[in-house]
Amino acid sequence: MLEEHGEEILSVYQLPLHHRRSMKSTNMLERYNQELKRRTRVVRIFPHQESCLRLVTAMAMEMSEEWMVRRYLIFEDQVSDKDTKDQLAA
Repeated sequence: MLEEHGEEILSVYQLPLHHRRSMKSTNMLERYNQELKRRTRVVRIFPHQESCLRLVTAMAMEMSEEWMVRRYLIFEDQVSDKDTKDQLAA
């Protein structure tokens, strides 16, 4: 498998170091799955498949917005600006 998909498996190392640190953990996905399970238990029985899909889609959009606000992955120019501000403050 490594020989066939080696480039795909190791592609994470092409990302900047600060991105890799954020991606090494599955905490974000585990939290999403827990919240999905909790909300579907509240409903218990969905009247049809579309209502379940609507709930899951709304949750995915909500989590995506939350992750964008928290900036789990910060782009290069933003990191260099932050480093510059930290150096000036010191």
